[in-house]
Amino acid sequence: MSKDIKIKKGLDIRLVGEAEKTISEGPKSRTITIRPSDFHLVTPKLVLKEGAKLAKGDVIFYSKSREEIKFVSPVAGTITEIKRGARRVITDIIIEADHNGEEVDFGILPANANAEAVKEKLLSCGLWWFIKQRPYDVVANPEVEPKAIFISGLNTAPLSPDLDFVLAGKEKELQAAIDGLNMLTAGGIHISVGSNASPFASLNNVTTYHMNGPHPAGNVGTLINKINPINKGETAWTIGAQDLVIVGELFLTGKFNPARIISVSGSSVKKPKYYRTIIGSEVSTFAYDAGIEGDNNRFISGNVLTGKQIKPDGALGFYATEFVAIPEGDDYEFFGWNKPVFDKISPSRALTFSWLNPKKKYDLDTNTNGEHRAFVVTGNYEEVFPLDIYPMQILKACMVEDLDEMEALGMYEVAPEDFALTEFMCVSKQPHQEIIRKGLDVMYKEIG
Repeated sequence: MSKDIKIKKGLDIRLVGEAEKTISEGPKSRTITIRPSDFHLVTPKLVLKEGAKLAKGDVIFYSKSREEIKFVSPVAGTITEIKRGARRVITDIIIEADHNGEEVDFGILPANANAEAVKEKLLSCGLWWFIKQRPYDVVANPEVEPKAIFISGLNTAPLSPDLDFVLAGKEKELQAAIDGLNMLTAGGIHISVGSNASPFASLNNVTTYHMNGPHPAGNVGTLINKINPINKGETAWTIGAQDLVIVGELFLTGKFNPARIISVSGSSVKKPKYYRTIIGSEVSTFAYDAGIEGDNNRFISGNVLTGKQIKPDGALGFYATEFVAIPEGDDYEFFGWNKPVFDKISPSRALTFSWLNPKKKYDLDTNTNGEHRAFVVTGNYEEVFPLDIYPMQILKACMVEDLDEMEALGMYEVAPEDFALTEFMCVSKQPHQEIIRKGLDVMYKEIG
């Protein structure tokens, strides 16, 4: 049985270039790139060296602090390069793919498996990386039982893929993953959905919530805040909707299938649509097929609010389910601050008119339309921030590293993505997500 949750605060950013609901087979990527930086605060310990040949599912590295958390290769092939940055930190592991190579068979999950068997399967098969925890928004600690597991079954961020469309026909895999993960917590699994057509709506052993309202209604942090906020000493786990399919397929078949259906979208994409690919693929494989207009674009792995900028020859991030190309905003608008605005989004009615046509789609670039400055108290953050938290105060507490204040204000339940809209709205051009990330890191280091 589902429950209804209405979100009033927020902002829907409607952009040109939404992906057409057709799925194409992405050209097979020549190389696969793994970035350990996708797993925040994890130090990788390599098992293999450059030149090593590996099968799909072979262990590449494990977490130095928790050796039981292993990372396995999403493809068979040869490790051609291990790039390092400052202090010899591993930045990229590049695998030349052999799409017809050998594959490790991990064995199916037995019908009578208990919680320890499920946990061991996820750890040994390299799928534990999909599970993240709050507080701190990092890879989950397998030694701590969460009070509940939360999953977002809808996307409300601009240009994000439609999960009802992407997950259609995957109910069997989703149910297998839900049944397994349910054993790891006494608090059950809680999933937000956008409609009765959601593949999650028919699943057993879950509690579903119909989320209504503007973005960030689709953020898992919004779901957590509305039904079961995290207090000091508590832990909650989250996992992506598409990652559930990978987990469920492993339980059913014993094979690791790192498949992704990603949306290729944005106003710079000629034929925006969905592609079937795998984790870590080169973006050029599907960007070339979809077509890119113009020669001055921003390429993003992830959505336009929280994704990471990548180069044209870059690769998808481990958690990314979309690739976006929009114009680069590296120009200046003459007297842009002192004239009526018709082609930008703003909830303000001071010389802006987007409120007159709420269904209009905009062709926006990356220009911040202003410079970095001290915080200006406008009340705009509270208009788009639905969590029961004071956004301005918690940002300032993070900047001065006031741990007591951060705890009191609810830092344990937030992640950087929860502040993406306030960053978009910020007239002071402050990097809200970066501030929250640094604040969480300080708490992790000092409190643990």
